[in-house]
Amino acid sequence: MRESQPEAEIPLQDTTAEAFTMLLRYIYTGRATLTDEKEEVLLDFLSLAHKYGFPELEDSTSEYLCTILNIQNVCMTFDVASLYSLPKLTCMCCMFMDRNAQEVLSSEGFLSLSKTALLNIVLRDSFAAPEKDIFLALLNWCKHNSKENHAEIMQAVRLPLMSLTELLNVVRPSGLLSPDAILDAIKVRSESRDMDLNYRGMLIPEENIATMKYGAQVVKGELKSALLDGDTQNYDLDHGFSRHPIDDDCRSGIEIKLGQPSIINHIRILLWDRDSRSYSYFIEVSMDELDWIRVIDHSQYLCRSWQKLYFPARVCRHGAPGWHSG
Repeated sequence: MRESQPEAEIPLQDTTAEAFTMLLRYIYTGRATLTDEKEEVLLDFLSLAHKYGFPELEDSTSEYLCTILNIQNVCMTFDVASLYSLPKLTCMCCMFMDRNAQEVLSSEGFLSLSKTALLNIVLRDSFAAPEKDIFLALLNWCKHNSKENHAEIMQAVRLPLMSLTELLNVVRPSGLLSPDAILDAIKVRSESRDMDLNYRGMLIPEENIATMKYGAQVVKGELKSALLDGDTQNYDLDHGFSRHPIDDDCRSGIEIKLGQPSIINHIRILLWDRDSRSYSYFIEVSMDELDWIRVIDHSQYLCRSWQKLYFPARVCRHGAPGWHSG
């Protein structure tokens, strides 16, 4: 109750005058203008709304911050959103960073992330930057935050995803990882199936990534362009339908190469349905076109028309079905 004393001043250490003035204006008028304020002030304002229990103000400020995310502010916004457990804002920051991973790694805001926020970002399978770039960004973060536990930070690097040259010429000279850790990574890389490695991949929820928009292409099959054009109404034997010869050993097939390694768990395909034939098929996925994992096996079923297929999420770059006619 010090404010009751004559000429008393109560310092507020955890905010700025601009943000607190905005809160006072909101308390007295029920309105707050967000569009003219800097991101730093808005984040202070958000923390005040959280601290003093204004949930509607907290939600509306979070909604606005979602609309102005960019490379310069996304890291500090994610830090605040994580601190105050704001799920929608946190999710939007993660999606933005996933789609702009390499730019985020080289931004100034990345160096100012808290350790908790940093690990939450780089441990995500969908944070799909090259592992060398992630390592170098974490190395810079460690130099900028010298008091933190660097060993814990470096555990987030997926060393088996790096080449032998990168491990020896980039990781080893840093001195942040032991020779045993590097040797273990080389051992895992040399002894594991390629599809068993813990790859990173782009995650674009509820969107068809097998489209020209996302850089996908059909690399095997006849009438390749028809598979990705999105037209599922106009097709016949001569146009509008990708196909391949059906043989007993299933060596021929259709293969799609995605624009980048991606996390997928759902495929929709339209089998030829303009006559009475049915088909048995399987679908395999790969990262390198050498090691293939079968995710769907309908080789013992007779299937027609639309196929809506679900399987455990995997990172892949290539997909190839094989077929039998029935």
